[in-house]
Amino acid sequence: MRKRTLFDGEVHVHYGQLYVESWGERISASFDEAFAGQENGLCGGALPGGLYLLTGLHTGNIGFTVELHEQEPDLADEWEDVVEASFRPVSPQVLLEQWAAEAAWDLDLAQIDYRVRYCGTGMDEGNSLDTRSADEPQVERHLLQFWPASAAKDQVVRRTSEIAEYWHEHAQQLPPPPSPEEVAEAARLAQLAHERAAEEEDRRADERAWYGRLPSEHLKRVAGNVSGMVRLDRLLVDEVDRATPELQREIARWATRRAYTLAGLADLDWVAPALDALDSGSPLPSPFDDWDTVWERLFSDPRVPTTTVTSINGPWDNMSQQAMAVPALFGAVEDDPLQAVLDALYAAAATFGGDYPALFEEARTVFPSIVEAAE
Repeated sequence: MRKRTLFDGEVHVHYGQLYVESWGERISASFDEAFAGQENGLCGGALPGGLYLLTGLHTGNIGFTVELHEQEPDLADEWEDVVEASFRPVSPQVLLEQWAAEAAWDLDLAQIDYRVRYCGTGMDEGNSLDTRSADEPQVERHLLQFWPASAAKDQVVRRTSEIAEYWHEHAQQLPPPPSPEEVAEAARLAQLAHERAAEEEDRRADERAWYGRLPSEHLKRVAGNVSGMVRLDRLLVDEVDRATPELQREIARWATRRAYTLAGLADLDWVAPALDALDSGSPLPSPFDDWDTVWERLFSDPRVPTTTVTSINGPWDNMSQQAMAVPALFGAVEDDPLQAVLDALYAAAATFGGDYPALFEEARTVFPSIVEAAE
C-alpha cells in the first residue's frame, strides 16, 4: 500500500487549534459551526472544504505528520485518541494552517472525497503543560491521514485522554446542523429579503428624486425637463400627468403662447406663423424648422425686446427673457404629449422667472379639470 508524507515536523498552536483549509481565503469558523452534528470533538468537518483540529496543548509546538494513502491504513497502537471524519477540498489549494494564518503548508490533495483519520498522543500531558517553551521537550504528537473514500458519518475510534473526552462530550451536545432543505430555505429567504431591501431602497430613492411623490410609469420614462418641473411644482407635474393627451397638448400650446407673449415675441412676423402652426397642429415653418437658425434670428432682429428675469434654478437676475421663452415652442411639439406639456411649462416658467408660481396657478385656473383629475 503506497503512502506519501505531505508534512512532517512541528507546528505551533494557539488556543489548541490548527486547521486544514481549501477556501482560498481565510474564513473564521466557530467551534459550533465546525463540529455541529458530530460525534467527535477533535476533528471538525461540518463545514465543506475545511477541518478544525484541536490539540491538548494550548500554546506551543507539537509534533505533526500528514499522510496520503491509497486506501485505509492500519491503525497503530501508539495513538491514544483517534477520530475519523470526511473531507472534500472546495478549491485546488489545500493548506495546513496555524492559528491566524501565522504559517501554512501546502497539502497536495485532489478535489475528491477523502476519509480523514486524526490521531493524537500525549494530549493530557499537553493540556497539563498548557504552554510549551522552546527549550522544553515535546509532549504531544498528532497524525493526520487521508485516503479516498465516500463521505460518511464521523466517529470516535479510540478514546483515552480526558481532554479529548471533554471535547467529544461538548461536540455531542451541539444542535445538529441545518438540513439541506433548511439551508436552501434560509438562502431563499435571505435572497428574498435582499430583493425586498433593494426594492425598498429603490422606492426611497424614487421618493427622494420625485420629492416624496412616486411617479407613474409613464412619468418615469419621460425625458426633457421633467426633473426641472418636479423641483418647481411637484403637484402640478402629477396633475398634468393625469390629464388626457389632448388636454396635455392644449396646455402645452397655452403655456408656449403665454411665454412668447410675455417675452414680446408673439407678434413678430417670423414668430406668429409658428405659433399659429402650433395651434393647428401643422409643422413649424421657417425659421422654427431649425434650432440654430431661430437663435441667430433672435439675436439679430433689432425688434426683439431685451428684457431680463431672475433665473428659476440659480441666483442670477439677468437672464434674457426672450431666450428663456424660445424653447417652449420646440418643447410643445415633442412626440410625447406629456413631455411636450412639461417642457413647454418649464420654458414658460423660466420666462416668468421668479414669478413662475403665478403662471402655474393661472394654468390651474384656465384648466380646472387637471386639478379635479388629480383629486
